[in-house]
Amino acid sequence: MSDETFIAQSNFISESKSKEYKDMNLGIDRMSLAINAMGDPCKKKPAIHIAGTNGKGSIGAFINSVLSLVNIKTGVTTSPHLVDWVERICINKTPISKEEFKSLSLSLSPIAKKYSLTPFECVIAIALKYFTLREVELLILEVGLGGRLDATTAHQYRPIIAFGAIGLDHCEYLGSSLEKVAIEKAAVITTNSTVITATQDNIVKRVLEETAKRKQAVIHWVDPIPSDWELGLSGVIQKENAAVAKGVIESLKNIGWNISEGQLREGLSLAKWPGRLQTTKWEGMPIVVDGAHNPNAAKQLSIERDTWTNQKSGIIWILGIQKRKDMIGILYKLVREKDLAWIVPVPGQQSWSKDQILSICPEYKDQIKEAFSVEEVLSTLKKQHRWPSPPPIISGSLYLIGDLFQRKILTS
Repeated sequence: MSDETFIAQSNFISESKSKEYKDMNLGIDRMSLAINAMGDPCKKKPAIHIAGTNGKGSIGAFINSVLSLVNIKTGVTTSPHLVDWVERICINKTPISKEEFKSLSLSLSPIAKKYSLTPFECVIAIALKYFTLREVELLILEVGLGGRLDATTAHQYRPIIAFGAIGLDHCEYLGSSLEKVAIEKAAVITTNSTVITATQDNIVKRVLEETAKRKQAVIHWVDPIPSDWELGLSGVIQKENAAVAKGVIESLKNIGWNISEGQLREGLSLAKWPGRLQTTKWEGMPIVVDGAHNPNAAKQLSIERDTWTNQKSGIIWILGIQKRKDMIGILYKLVREKDLAWIVPVPGQQSWSKDQILSICPEYKDQIKEAFSVEEVLSTLKKQHRWPSPPPIISGSLYLIGDLFQRKILTS
């Protein structure tokens, strides 16, 4: 069953899907009313709330890996999904079944329609109900967009707040300055909570510290994880994401869970989070995929690139960038002298074309080509004398990468 067919059969999510970005009405009032109408599911369950522009999913994956190892029954929400909507709702590492997803979708349909919930809000509503039915002990809630007005913030009991790197993204909703974005995200900090955060820009740091002080929250700034710790996720930035996860796990003792350093280290080493600096294969040939879709993530991918060898001939990029994304910021961070970038459409999304990019960035006229699909690019590369080394990198959109995995174009 295709992703679209599944959603079409999931009733109110299908009916509200057009609201996902178009005419989005951000705010937690509707979500709070909906949760109340549902009987306040998970009301007494503590949540680890993860916010930030980049790294949220990786931080959550690290935390979830540790909690799964020590058998703490944990309800986890993430977004977006890579291949299938059910990935967004898990108990530890097991996604909700499609049957349970559709059943809860149907049962919650009247409430969702009454309060005009968006697809993301619908998923959070389903998740909270599902977690209550399954009697989870703890929640990991990943913010979808921003923080102050995000559906996950409607859950009141959030004693631990984690922040990944905060930068510019979704500026049309969160504001065009780093300070405005930081204020929106810092708003998730709750009174007397424990806040664990990665290194931040000075503007962001000031906003987080001022908010924490106002909320009488304790804020911990973490250093990257020690180099001798083995991590399940690749990349320089993961040392910082893992450090945030480590701080969160250590803070759980404040609400009744004590996890040893040995368990913590083992859990971090077992973490998985596909689509992020992942080496895959196409017809036996190596490919790197990374869902970097904003300048901050592109910067981290560029930093990672600096650790690679054999780059004298440059890198071949296959980029699909949604029209609403900061194409210039992404391109300038990724594409260097001697690199070649193939521009492809993101399936089902309005995307930047070669002509549109060159009208703004004419300096790339000798470095940009265009293709109808990723497969067309890969087929062209295969006809060359040898496969590129380092291997081609597919980036710019998680939707693009998810589509390739869903259609089994790429294999692990």
